[in-house]
Amino acid sequence: MKSGISFRKKNRLKTGKNFSRHSPRRKFLAVLVLSAAAVLLCVFIYHPLRRMLNPDSAAGEQQKLPPQLLLSYMNLISEKEYETMYDMLDLEASGYPDKEDFIKRNSSIYEGIAMQDMEIEIIGYDKEQETVSYRTSFDTAAGAVSFENEALFFKQEDGYGLVWQDSLIFPELRASDKVRVSTVQAKRGDITDRNGVLLAGWGTAASAGIVPGKLQDRKQAVAEIAELLEMEPEAVMRKLEAKWVKDDSFVPIKTIPAVREIDLLSEEPDKDAVREKKRQEQLLEIPGVMITETSVRHYPLKQAASHLTGYIQNVTAEDLEEHAGEGYTANSVIGRSGIEGLFEKELKGSNGCRIYIADADGKARSELAEIPVQHGQDIRLTIDAGLQQQLYEQFQEDKSCSVAMNPFTGEVLALASTPSYDSNDFIMGISSQMWTALNEDENRPLYNRFRQKWCPGSTFKPVIAAIGLETGSIDPQEDFGNEGLSWQNGASWGGYFVTTLHAASPSTMENALICSDNIYFAKAALKIGADRLETFLQKLGFGTQLPFEINMAQAQYANEGHMEDEIQLADSGYGQGQVLISPLHLASVYTAFCNSGTVLKPYLVYKPKKQAQEWIPDAFSEQTAQRVLEGLKKIVNYPQGTGFGLHRDDRLLAGKTGTAEIKASKDDHTGTELGWMAVMTPDKSEERPVLIVSMAEDVKGRGGSGYAVARLKEVLGYWFEQDQNVP
Repeated sequence: MKSGISFRKKNRLKTGKNFSRHSPRRKFLAVLVLSAAAVLLCVFIYHPLRRMLNPDSAAGEQQKLPPQLLLSYMNLISEKEYETMYDMLDLEASGYPDKEDFIKRNSSIYEGIAMQDMEIEIIGYDKEQETVSYRTSFDTAAGAVSFENEALFFKQEDGYGLVWQDSLIFPELRASDKVRVSTVQAKRGDITDRNGVLLAGWGTAASAGIVPGKLQDRKQAVAEIAELLEMEPEAVMRKLEAKWVKDDSFVPIKTIPAVREIDLLSEEPDKDAVREKKRQEQLLEIPGVMITETSVRHYPLKQAASHLTGYIQNVTAEDLEEHAGEGYTANSVIGRSGIEGLFEKELKGSNGCRIYIADADGKARSELAEIPVQHGQDIRLTIDAGLQQQLYEQFQEDKSCSVAMNPFTGEVLALASTPSYDSNDFIMGISSQMWTALNEDENRPLYNRFRQKWCPGSTFKPVIAAIGLETGSIDPQEDFGNEGLSWQNGASWGGYFVTTLHAASPSTMENALICSDNIYFAKAALKIGADRLETFLQKLGFGTQLPFEINMAQAQYANEGHMEDEIQLADSGYGQGQVLISPLHLASVYTAFCNSGTVLKPYLVYKPKKQAQEWIPDAFSEQTAQRVLEGLKKIVNYPQGTGFGLHRDDRLLAGKTGTAEIKASKDDHTGTELGWMAVMTPDKSEERPVLIVSMAEDVKGRGGSGYAVARLKEVLGYWFEQDQNVP
């Protein structure tokens, strides 16, 4: 523009005209020239200022000054726009003129360290040197990283170009260096019983694998290996064809049980161990197969505690998405059920991570960030492994559930469900055939019965007796009259009768408890009345969640929230009708009879200092609790009592039997029966206190509640024969 002005001045001189200094025309031209100069001066001042204040204006991206360019470049890192970053470089002055090398270098470092949430602050700009000083910080897999650095720009025809060097990523980084990420895997915590006996922890298994280069006839060998490992040949081939596999690689195919010599040398060798030993010998006969030791999650009690412990599995893509930001990686495991799932956060721990710069020889030369490993917490439960095993073994052939508690502390000593599955199978890699068999088994081994609610039958009668006494509806000395073995409350019941196997005589509360008279308790429920009974059952936790670490089904007294008629109310009196309760909830209510009427809160995580926690303080008065307890003692200790089969001369026991009919309607005579037994040590001086509630399905024709009584006799024998006190 300056040359333009000079050109016009020259033209004016060439005209040869002599203008008077004060002529009107000369004055006009002077004003015109001054105005033009003012406009041009504004242009000179405005455009650079506008570019600085508004770098994204029509001047274009290339007209940004270095500080703004650096901000744009750093934003592109977070967006993984590596190609656009490359386009901002001065290629002649930069260290990576090749685009692919530039993209690979940046992406591998930034994504390898899991960079996110980058922040940048410009702290200086040297216009002469065209350098920008900045401070940056971002999060990584090993924690936060922050540093100060400097970026250099070169002036180009269309703007500025960034001079890229490796040190732009980290000030200490050289072209020959590598940024390394080292992960220390957190050890998953153990699950133990109250005595330190392992319920879930780390053990040794065998890893069956293949060295591909040693296979002689790949197709035939893979088919044989797949058959022995209960896998599809295609699954084995996929592992062999992974990109990392070389001829001399050991390719793990499947984790299988380790064979212990002690299991083979005993007088009666373990059948599973013998079978596994034979399979491994057959595998090793195939050239190219190797079997090595590996560390795996191990569940020593197997089927006896699998519903309690649950199991772990490798994380899936869905897990990684659901638990984003919680420290899981593609190599992590996660608890799927039971205690493994319930205490996943505590058990898993946090992996350690270290990010550092290594030289060409792999030697660390600069630490960037580090998070120390935090191993998972061990979870110690109140469970007694021996009692857990005994309950499982006694009922393993049945569809059943059992719970055991300390009636004076609320500690849960056992939670068993049968039939069961083996958590170890899921660790080894459960086959599709086994998974199908578990799901299609009519006995439902995957179904956790101790978490469900069931019809309690006569084990509910002590609860009705206590409610009747507490509400003043029942005089315990009143004789309700002998009705024989069947009774109905008038013609309005039509053809429906309450029946009983034993009629109390005289028909008083204690006698009715001892011989388990259904008719007495049907009448008792009618005396209490639906409204009072429902209100009291709500007080006992019906319709609310049992306060316990494991979620249990909520107890109910009616399907629709209210008892529909007199017959349903009468049936509820002896634990039928629509009354449903989990065995742990029922056991918790029974603690009131040992604790002056207060219902204790059950708990599963061990506490060194035993301190009972009240769930429902003064649910019953001390007098009511004591009167009902006297009846429960006689049920076990009187020859005419239905629970006399558990009587012991060396221990005072109390309890209640129960047989619940499961039928489709009132007229159904083909339904099955549930056999119940609730037994406890009511004496607070007892060295090995226990309260057990067991239920077995399908006991019709097998002794009813007597079936459960016989099995608990063996369990109690084991429990009381132990020398040590419960810790």
